[in-house]
Amino acid sequence: MIQLRAQGMTVALGGRPVLSGVDLTLGAGQLVGLVGPNGAGKTTFLRAMAGLMPLRGGQVLLDERPLAETSRKERARRIAYLPQRQQVEWPLSVRRLVELGRIPHLEPWAKPGGADRAAVEQALRATETTGLLERPVPTLSDGERARVLLARCLAGDPEILLADEPVAGLDPYHALKVMELLGLRAASGMAVLVVLHDLALAARFCERLVLLADGRVRAEGAPLEVLSPAHLAESYGIRAQYGQADGRHYLVPWSRLDAEARR
Repeated sequence: MIQLRAQGMTVALGGRPVLSGVDLTLGAGQLVGLVGPNGAGKTTFLRAMAGLMPLRGGQVLLDERPLAETSRKERARRIAYLPQRQQVEWPLSVRRLVELGRIPHLEPWAKPGGADRAAVEQALRATETTGLLERPVPTLSDGERARVLLARCLAGDPEILLADEPVAGLDPYHALKVMELLGLRAASGMAVLVVLHDLALAARFCERLVLLADGRVRAEGAPLEVLSPAHLAESYGIRAQYGQADGRHYLVPWSRLDAEARR
């Protein structure tokens, strides 16, 4: 079974500890949300899981094999990393940018074939970006660019997707669409780890949440267990309203605790 696992992960930036002994296991068919306040180390953790930054301690294992021992080509084929707010300066068309997601599957200097074109078309349809095909990427809005970059990742047909705030800047319709899409990909066997600041979406769509604070895992489990009143108060300094709709539980961040205390 496909599995990406952090074991005792410790990372430092500029000599300052950012992550300390973090453990996390991501398996095939799972949509796992990584939540936590600003500065908790979420982006650093995601980059380390993708093998994009050195570890001070611990290791990342891909199917119980050290990620550091796998080739770059194997990593590129199996793991897709979607950074937050990625800029694209070159005036590539949307079509060409999404086609770049197929590079790990091509031999050097080879042109995309029928299977590659089909994967690109499927990714464009899934992200509802087919209408943008000939647009230069720098002319896109932040929300359009975010969906196109997700399409590039999906075009590579990865086994594992590490997505850093993929709904940031999206309107509610497209934020819901992206989360539904990630859920469908997980249901089809992909392993998906997604960083989210929107706690309502995290609770609504993720089957498991990991709460990161001060570089450590503070809680892990079912969404409403992780986003309990005590955890929200300790890690975020807020309280939430909880409810149920369509047979599912939800929460809405409601007030800051310091503001409430002044009332």
